[in-house]
Amino acid sequence: MQAEPEVQQRPAQVYAGIPATVTMATFPQAADTGFPELFGWLGEHGITPAGPPFIRYHVIDMAAELEIELAVPVDAPVSGSGRVRSGVLPGGRYVTLLHTGPFDGLIAANGALQDWAREQGIALECSADGSRWNGRVEYYLTDPAAEPDQAKWQVEVAYLTA
Repeated sequence: MQAEPEVQQRPAQVYAGIPATVTMATFPQAADTGFPELFGWLGEHGITPAGPPFIRYHVIDMAAELEIELAVPVDAPVSGSGRVRSGVLPGGRYVTLLHTGPFDGLIAANGALQDWAREQGIALECSADGSRWNGRVEYYLTDPAAEPDQAKWQVEVAYLTA
């Protein structure tokens, strides 16, 4: 289930993240190990998240590899260590869509948001071939450990506009 797309102005957001190169097959394992590692690192350094965790997509080639970051917003840049590094999600105008339901519906939700933006004449901030993105994000608003009912999981899909 998806809500109606929206256009929102957003400020830049500093985050702590773990970069990863994954395939569609290895994606779940990367998230299942990377997010606990990231939250553990934040806890060890006394850093409180400033919002819900997200995945930032830098490069997408569904048939080959995706370059992503598993990330958590923070209030100030961090001095990363190990696999954790500091990053900034650019501010600007974003198109967003709230997806409610299992994570396997996110590919369709992304497609629906891209289609809607195209129909509205809104260009997205990506390379000409659509593989490299400057601000493509999925915010995981529901913690699956706290809410076992997948029908209630919510993820906000957001794309920076050109």
